[in-house]
Amino acid sequence: MKTARQAARQRRHIRRLMLGGTLALTATGVLASLVMGVLPGHGANAGSAAGIPSATTQVTAAGSAEARPSATSASPTTTGTPSPTAAATSASARPSAKGTPRSRGTRSTTAVAAGRIRPHTTYSGVATAYEAGDGNGACLFGPSADLMIAAMNTTDYETSRACGAYVLVHASNGASVTVRITNECPLPCAPGQLDLSQQAFAKLADLKVGRLAITWQLVSPSAVGTMSIRYKTGSSPYWCGIQVIGHRNPVARLEVRTPGGWRQLPRTDYNYFISANGGGCGGSIRVTDLYGEQLTVSGIALRPDVVQPTRVQFARH
Repeated sequence: MKTARQAARQRRHIRRLMLGGTLALTATGVLASLVMGVLPGHGANAGSAAGIPSATTQVTAAGSAEARPSATSASPTTTGTPSPTAAATSASARPSAKGTPRSRGTRSTTAVAAGRIRPHTTYSGVATAYEAGDGNGACLFGPSADLMIAAMNTTDYETSRACGAYVLVHASNGASVTVRITNECPLPCAPGQLDLSQQAFAKLADLKVGRLAITWQLVSPSAVGTMSIRYKTGSSPYWCGIQVIGHRNPVARLEVRTPGGWRQLPRTDYNYFISANGGGCGGSIRVTDLYGEQLTVSGIALRPDVVQPTRVQFARH
């Protein structure tokens, strides 16, 4: 049987054991809380932050930046590099207006009003002959070293619309020749009639024949250089006449650049396009052929009666 002193000592030992166990449990809990607090995805704000994606900045192929969701970083970073091909097609990689050639060709989407002479059409008439001299004529192109030329009847001349056109002429005897229209044949020349230079007529028949039944059609020859522009004598910033020379296909329209945009100029029967108030004189020029192709020319000085070459030509058809 235990004495009172032994019983008291045993109770004190049991209390110490219980107190140590409680402290140990408390310490374990605190340690667990600390560990859980530093683990990824845990903490007081873990529940709310998980539903808000952060954004990174990525450069797209076109060179622009767009925000994309990311769960790995809250700070913006730049990734990716535009490929050379993609960069060349972006707006920043395109050449500026200062680096463009002074003349360029562009395809028109605007229909050109058809004149009397149309592509892929055969015309019938007669051929006559005239003494062409140095080759100059109503179209005012000036002297020509090549005398394979012709004068178009007034009806088909159509206020100089036929000027510079190349036509392939077939005679009833099977002979043929290609001529360039440089002149007008007034009445009594009938529609369909061509007054050929004597040199061109001689390719079809003896000059003694006088008149020859023919058919002819518009052609677009290969052996043609680049076209030129000439301002008429007397041209100034207040009035000017503009002429196109050496074009492969007939010119259907000529426009000049003005502060208000492109302005179409009226055409005279002597083959100049006139700006009566000087608008656009000395500026960019846009020329359209009867196929609808447009060639824009810049850098042509306002120098009267000077043939100024360009670096462009209409396409062959």
